Amino acid sequence: MKTVGDKLEHFKVVGVKPGFNQPEEHGQSAFEDITEQSFPGKWKVIYFYPKDFTAVCGSEVVAFDKLAKAFSDHNAVLLGGSTDNEFSKLGWRREAAELDKLGHYNFADETGSLVDQLGVRDKQAGVALRATFIVDADNVIQHVSVNTLKVGRNPEEILRVLDALQTDAFCPCNREPGGATL
Repeated sequence: MKTVGDKLEHFKVVGVKPGFNQPEEHGQSAFEDITEQSFPGKWKVIYFYPKDFTAVCGSEVVAFDKLAKAFSDHNAVLLGGSTDNEFSKLGWRREAAELDKLGHYNFADETGSLVDQLGVRDKQAGVALRATFIVDADNVIQHVSVNTLKVGRNPEEILRVLDALQTDAFCPCNREPGGATL
């Protein structure tokens, strides 16, 4: 499993854009390829969940979505996904009222390009574990948390960690005795 200090290598997933419920709306595709080069200059909060159309996964996606603007205010792109395909994600958005017009990217990692690179696929079930990665603007992993399939996350805690990472230079633990930043 990749960990803090490791860099994202090349990956390609299918992103489902925020606000879309159909494959095409107003002449625009709901889909775009997302790679390690997408969103230059932005931090990325990448969270995985096991499957679309499940209760715990849906409540987590909604909880993250409620904080989408706060993540954006921290110069971070919020990316939530699983190994289900992009059409499953759109179907889930249409079927679950709380996911209607979701305000952040969903991604489909059907080939395992990202989930396997990061090493967070459950060996028994073959799906993504509940893993969260905070990646800085240089694609270096700054935070990792991984839960079993049954245990959800607290998105507010992820936002707190992102804030702490971005204010790292102001932490007294990163200063030499004379006050200079290490």
